[in-house]
Amino acid sequence: MCCFAQGVLSVIDTKIFARLISPGVQVLAYEMKYESAVPNAMILPLPTDANKGEAAVRFVSLEDYDNFFNQLGRGFPRIPRLSIGCSDSKMVTTSRAAAIQVHEVGDYIASFVPSLVDFDRLDRQFVIPTETWNLIPQYKDYGFAVFQLKELAGKPHPMALEFASRWQDRVFFPTVHIHDGQVHAVEAFDHMLYMQHAQFDSMVGGYIDSDIPDPLTGFVRSKQVAGGFADVGKSSGLIAGDLLVHRKEMRGLLANQDQILTIAGDPLVPRFNVNQFKWMAPWGIAAAAFAWFFARRGRLKRSAMANVNE
Repeated sequence: MCCFAQGVLSVIDTKIFARLISPGVQVLAYEMKYESAVPNAMILPLPTDANKGEAAVRFVSLEDYDNFFNQLGRGFPRIPRLSIGCSDSKMVTTSRAAAIQVHEVGDYIASFVPSLVDFDRLDRQFVIPTETWNLIPQYKDYGFAVFQLKELAGKPHPMALEFASRWQDRVFFPTVHIHDGQVHAVEAFDHMLYMQHAQFDSMVGGYIDSDIPDPLTGFVRSKQVAGGFADVGKSSGLIAGDLLVHRKEMRGLLANQDQILTIAGDPLVPRFNVNQFKWMAPWGIAAAAFAWFFARRGRLKRSAMANVNE
C-alpha cells in the first residue's frame, strides 16, 4: 500500500508479506523504494481489534534482515519486471491529548494510532487529513500504523508489525494508494504480494517452475517450503519455515482497494493435499493394470496346475 502523509514524488517496487500466525493474529512486512521532497510518513490502515486499544499492534524490527524480500523471491521463477511506480526529525505530539508512544524501529520512527480521532495526537505533517479518510468509509473504525521515514528517499529495510485482527480467517494486504491527498478509483500498481497459509498449501498442485498462478489460489506457489530459501530465524517469527510461500504480482492500472483473502481452516497445519499427487495418477493406473494382469496370470496358472494334478 502507499498511503503517505505528504505528497510523494515516486514509489516503486512495493512488496508486502502477510501471514496469520494464529486465528485473529496477523503479521505484515512492507518494503518500497520512494522519493519525497519533504519529511514524510507511511501510514498503514489496519483492521485491528478495537477492544485491544493501543496494545493491538507490536512493531517488529527487520533492520538485520534487509534482504527479507530478496530471499522470499528466491523461492520462485525469476520474473523480468519493469517498475512503473506507484528526515531525521522526530514525530512530535501536540498538547491536545496524551502523547502516542513512539518506537525506534531501525530506519523508522513508528507509532500506532488506534483510531482516526487519535491522529490529533500527532504532528500535522505526519497526518492525512480527515477529509481524505472520509472518502474511504471502511477505515472509520480501523487502527493505523504510522512509520515516519528518516530519509527523503531510498529503499530502507522492510517495516514490519504484528497486529490483533478483528477477523479470524482473513489475510489482509493494505494496498490502497494515497499519494497526493486524494483517493482515486484506479491507481498504478507495482506490487508483489507474498503470503503463507497452511490451507493454501493444502490446495495447490506440484511446483512447475512457472509464474502461472495456481487455479485454486490465484497465487504462484514456491518450489519448496520457506525454510529452504529464507532465513527463518532472522524473520522474528514472521516466516513459517515449514510452509510454502505464495506470490501474486499486481502491476498496471488497477482498482484502488485493499486485498483481503478469506481462507477457512487452520493457518498453520495443512490438510492432506490430493492435488500434490495428481501427477501420480497415470502411474497409479498403469501400476494397477500391471497388478491385475499378473494377478490374473497367477490365478490362471494355479488353475491349470490344479487341473493337471486331477
